[in-house]
Amino acid sequence: MASVDPSPTQLPDRAVVAVDLFCGIGGLTHGLLKAGVKVVAGYDLDASCRYAYEANNEGAVFHHADVTTLTAADLRKHYPEGAVRVLVGCAPCQPFSSLKRTSRAEDVQSGASPRTDLDDPAWAPLRHFGQLIEDLSPDVVSMENVTRLANRKKYPVYDEFIGRLERAGYLVTEYRPYGPDFGIPQRRRRLVVFASKHGSVNLVRPGKKPAPEDVSVARSLSVLPKLEHGQSDPNDRVHVVRRLTETNLKRVEASRPGGTWEDWPEALRLECHKKATGTSFASVYGRMDPEAPAPTITTQFFNVGTGRFVHPEQNRGLSLREGAILQTFPREYAFVEDGKPLSIQGLGRHIGNAVPPVLGRVIGRSILNHVTQMPLF
Repeated sequence: MASVDPSPTQLPDRAVVAVDLFCGIGGLTHGLLKAGVKVVAGYDLDASCRYAYEANNEGAVFHHADVTTLTAADLRKHYPEGAVRVLVGCAPCQPFSSLKRTSRAEDVQSGASPRTDLDDPAWAPLRHFGQLIEDLSPDVVSMENVTRLANRKKYPVYDEFIGRLERAGYLVTEYRPYGPDFGIPQRRRRLVVFASKHGSVNLVRPGKKPAPEDVSVARSLSVLPKLEHGQSDPNDRVHVVRRLTETNLKRVEASRPGGTWEDWPEALRLECHKKATGTSFASVYGRMDPEAPAPTITTQFFNVGTGRFVHPEQNRGLSLREGAILQTFPREYAFVEDGKPLSIQGLGRHIGNAVPPVLGRVIGRSILNHVTQMPLF
């Protein structure tokens, strides 16, 4: 898989130090480090993220904490005197979930009806993120989220968040980068927000967009050995695939690249397909198009019944490692400590919720480019 490598970034004379809130397993942190930003700490409520975060991100320390309980004093201690202080975060969009807990990516695909009430307690992570920014007053801020959040009329909490930053003296810029343009093999746009006390932060643009084949599923997954359903790679236990039932295996075998359940024999179709609303389930058990980017990688990408997650060429679902690669994690990224059990459900959720490291590197380079233009003070 080829990723866009923008023109080299000039490193500033002053240290640029970042803290990552809602850090998860370190996708954003990893990208920032690769760009040259010194990430010293990551905070997350889920303690199971600790190993992957620290094992792959040298110098960054994982802190198990509820971000909504943190104060500016808790964060201020991480920044050495004279450093350019950067605060980044990906506040979970809990209000986008309806009856069950879903990921940001799943909400985009499912069309779940998000709650818009400004006082809904589920908006607490985003609102507290804004409070921390106001109290800490870092030099530069960045937030990644779903693009739908930026509809200020529909989601007044976002309008409140941006207004709070602007009143605190930040110049806010918003971008909606499309993954394949930056070497991310997913057909997804993401919301990236920058805020700076020192002018406008411009998103680094790719010098040259990747060729379609370079961001295709087939090219991205070609580096991994073949597996049958229910198997795992003896040399990489993260390259593991769920076992299919006999009926689901037949459905997978009948699925065509880019096709729908209408390609199946009548006997294999689900009851929901026989209803008038069946067209809304077209991607379920769908096979990926090998020549195109993947759909959004959700927290259930390893389950063929939750979307178009049938391997483009093999009769099985995606492995955890394949989902991670489509999220642009390096193949050698260590997710589970040796000798510890691996949970497909748990690790799948972490991978699906992560910020792609390639996007993290773009965000990092954008911040460093901005810092080099800041006045020395």
